[in-house]
Amino acid sequence: MRTFFTSFLLVFSMMVTAQGPKPIKLTGTVIDSETNQPLEYATIILQEVRNPDKITGGITDNKGKFTVEAPAGQYNIKVEFISFKSYELKNQALRGDKDMGVIKLALDVAQLDAVEVIAERTTVELRMDKKIYNVGQDMTVKGGSVTDVLDNVPSVSVDVEGNISLRGNENVRILINGKPSALSGLSPDALQQLPADAIEKIELITNPSARYDAEGTAGIINIILKKGKGLGVNGALSAFAGNPDNFGGSLNLNLRGEKINIFTNTSYRYSDSPGNSLFEQINYNQDGTIRNYQDEYRKNNRINDNFNTNLGVEFIINESTSLTNSFVYRKRSGENNTNVNFFNFDANKLPTIQRNRFTLEDDSDESVQYSLNFEKRFNEDGHKLTFDYQYSTNNELEDSNITELILNDNNQLTPERTINNENVNNQLLQFDYVLPFGENKQSQFELGYRGNFNDFDTDFQFGTIEPNGDFTLDNDFTNRLLFKENINALYTQFGTRFGKFNLMSGLRMEDTNIDIRLVNTNDINKKKYTNWFPSVFLGYEFSETEQFTVSYSKRLRRPWSRFINPFPSRTSNTNLFQGNPDLDPTFTDAYDIGYLKRWDKITLNTSAYYNRSTGVFQFIALETGDFVEIENPDTNEIVDVPIMLRTPINLAVEQRLGVEFTTTYTPKRNWRFTWNINLFNQKLDGDYTYINYQDEEIVQNFDSENFTWFSRLSSKIVLPYKIDFQANMMYQGPNRTAQSKSEGMLSANLAFSKDILKDKGTLSLNVSDLFNSRKRISETRTPTVFSYSEMQWRQRQVTLNFTYRFNKQKEREMPDRMREGGGEDFDFEG
Repeated sequence: MRTFFTSFLLVFSMMVTAQGPKPIKLTGTVIDSETNQPLEYATIILQEVRNPDKITGGITDNKGKFTVEAPAGQYNIKVEFISFKSYELKNQALRGDKDMGVIKLALDVAQLDAVEVIAERTTVELRMDKKIYNVGQDMTVKGGSVTDVLDNVPSVSVDVEGNISLRGNENVRILINGKPSALSGLSPDALQQLPADAIEKIELITNPSARYDAEGTAGIINIILKKGKGLGVNGALSAFAGNPDNFGGSLNLNLRGEKINIFTNTSYRYSDSPGNSLFEQINYNQDGTIRNYQDEYRKNNRINDNFNTNLGVEFIINESTSLTNSFVYRKRSGENNTNVNFFNFDANKLPTIQRNRFTLEDDSDESVQYSLNFEKRFNEDGHKLTFDYQYSTNNELEDSNITELILNDNNQLTPERTINNENVNNQLLQFDYVLPFGENKQSQFELGYRGNFNDFDTDFQFGTIEPNGDFTLDNDFTNRLLFKENINALYTQFGTRFGKFNLMSGLRMEDTNIDIRLVNTNDINKKKYTNWFPSVFLGYEFSETEQFTVSYSKRLRRPWSRFINPFPSRTSNTNLFQGNPDLDPTFTDAYDIGYLKRWDKITLNTSAYYNRSTGVFQFIALETGDFVEIENPDTNEIVDVPIMLRTPINLAVEQRLGVEFTTTYTPKRNWRFTWNINLFNQKLDGDYTYINYQDEEIVQNFDSENFTWFSRLSSKIVLPYKIDFQANMMYQGPNRTAQSKSEGMLSANLAFSKDILKDKGTLSLNVSDLFNSRKRISETRTPTVFSYSEMQWRQRQVTLNFTYRFNKQKEREMPDRMREGGGEDFDFEG
C-alpha cells in the first residue's frame, strides 16, 4: 500500500508540475530529533485544502533534504517516516518558494511494537554500477569472519581453501571502505581475521565503472565497516566460543560529539582448524602401461592467534568540511602442521615403501596501516572534493621444519627447512572531484587520480638440517625476490538523467611500471604498459518497482605475489607449486544486462553477463623430469616417484557466458526466503608447448568447454518464544578444465538466536558445514600421471555467540521498496 501511495504521489507530482504556471518550490531537511541524523526516504505530502483529493509530494535524499514543486495555493503539509511521529502543518498559504528549515521527527514508541524495527535481513539496493547488500544480523556468521559473511551473499562463493569468487570467477578485487587495505591482506587468511560483527554492508560491483581500479576481471567486492553515527557513547560487545577450538571477542565502540567522532572495531580470535586431504596417483610409462602407484594422505592442523584493531577519529571542522584519521594494527601468530603419509606400490599394486613426511610451520604476521581522508562539500548537494592518503606495511615470517621417515625400516631422511620472510610496503594517494550541474542537477561530472605504489621483498631459503644442527642452504631452491609495482591512474566520468533513462560513461587510464628482480641469480624482469579502460552504463526505470540496466567495461587481472614467486613449495616433495615471474596481465571485456522487479512480497533480481578475456592465467601440471629416489628396505631396490609441478602461465583466451537469478520471498513479517542461482558456460582455447626431460617437444592442447552452476537457498523464520531460526544451503556444481574435473559439493549452515536482557543482548548458536560435506573432490590427468584428490580445508564448526549492545538501539528497518532500490536507484557515488 505504501509503495503504491508513494508511486502515486511522485507520478502525480510530475503530472501537475509539467503544466500550468511556474510552480513554487518547498524545501527543507528532515532529521531524527534524538540523534540529529538525516532521515532518508521520509515522505513529504502536500494536500490542497480546497480540493483534498489533489495531492503531491516527494521524498528526502540521503542527507534528509527534499525539494517539492507545486502550484501556488493553500495546502495541508505533512511529513512522515516509518516508526516516527508525523509532523503536520494545516492551511499553509504557499505563494512563493519557501524553505521550511530543519524538521525534527521523534520516535513513536506506540508504533514500535507494530512494525519490524530490527534490521535482520540481508536486503539489496540496485545502483547503476553496483549492488549493495545490507548484511544485517545474519545469525549463521556470528563469531565468524568476513569470509563467512561473503559466503552468504548472493553471487559470491568461498571455496574449501577460503578463496573468494564472484560469479564463479576468482579474479575479484577486495576493497575495504573503497580502498585496498591491510585488512584485506594478500591472501584469504588475512580476511579471516576480520570479525563478521565489524561489517555494515557489502557492495558487489560486478561491472565497475571508470571511477574504480581496473584490477579484477570478475569485479570488485567492497566491504564497508561499521562506524557509529549516534551521539554520545554507544557500541556493542561480542564474545564467542566453539568446537573445534574457536573463541574470542570483538568490540565496536563509538563516541560522537558535535565536532568529533571516535570509533573503533577491535577483535581477538583464536582458532584451531583441522583439515584433511588425499592424493591417489597412478604413474604411467611412455607406452601407456602402469609404472607404479602412490597414495598420499594429508592431515592439516592450523592454529591461529589473531588480534585486530581499527581506530579512527573524525574531526568535523565545519558543516562542509571533515578530516578523518584511522589506524589499523593487525597481529597474527600460529602453527600450521601438516602430516603426510605416503604409500607406494609397484605396477601390480603390491606395497613397496611407506613413508611419513611431517611439516611443522611457525608463522607470524604483523600489519600497520594509517589512513587520512579529507572531504570538502560545497554549497550545492553532491558537489565535493575528497583527498585520501594511505600507508601500510606488512611483515610475514614462515619458518618450516620438514622431517621424513621411511617407516619400513625406521630410517629418517635428512630433515629439511624452509624460511619465507616477506615484507610489503604500500602507499596510496587519491583525490576525487564531483560536480553536479544542469537543470535540477540531473547531470554530474567526475574527475580523479589514484596512485598505488607497492614494494614486495620476499626472501626464501631452503636447505637441510645436518645431524649437528647446522642449516645448509640448497642454492637451487633459495633466492630473494624484489617486486616493485607503481600504478598511476586518471579517470573522468559523466552521468545524466533524462526522463526515465540514466546514462553514465567514463574513461580510465592506468600506467603500470613493474620491476622484478631475483637477487641471487640476478635475473631482472621489467614490464611497462599503459592501458585505457572505458565504461558505459545505461539504465531505464519502467516504474518505481521495475528497472533495467545494461553496461560495458574493460578490466584487467595483474598477477599477485603468489603467482610470480618462483620458489616451489615443499610441503610435498612430489607435488610442487611454483610461481612464474614472467606473467603478463589478463585483459577482459565485460558486458552485463540487469533487471530488477519488486512485487508486494517478492523481489526478483536477475542479470546476464558475457566476458571475453585474453592472456588468461592457467595452472598447468608438468613432469619436471626429476624423481624422488627411495630405497625399498625389503628388496634394496630404488623406487622412483616422479615430481609433478603446477605453475601458472598466460595460456588461453577465455569466454564466459552466464546468467544469475536472485529472488526473495517474504510471506509475513520476520519470515524470509532467498534463492540465488548462477549458471555459466566457460570456454578456453589455448596450446602449450614445452621440452620435457627427454628432450622431446610436448604439445599440450588445453581447449576445453565447461558448463557449471552454483545455487544458494536461505531461509529465516521466527519460532515460538521469539526464537529466530536461519538456515543456508549451497550447492556448487561440477567443474571441468583441460586437465582436471571436480565433483559437485553440497554444504549447509544453520543457526538459532534469542534476544535477552530486554533486547539489549542476543544469544545465538550456529553450525557451519552441518553435514561435514564441504570437500573438493577432483581428478587431474597428464600424459603420464593420473591423480584423484579430496580436500577438506575446515571441518564442521559449532559456535555459541553472545552480543550486548549499550546505549544503542537496534537499527530501524526501511520498508522493502526503500531498501531495495528506493526511489533513487540511479547513483553516481562510489
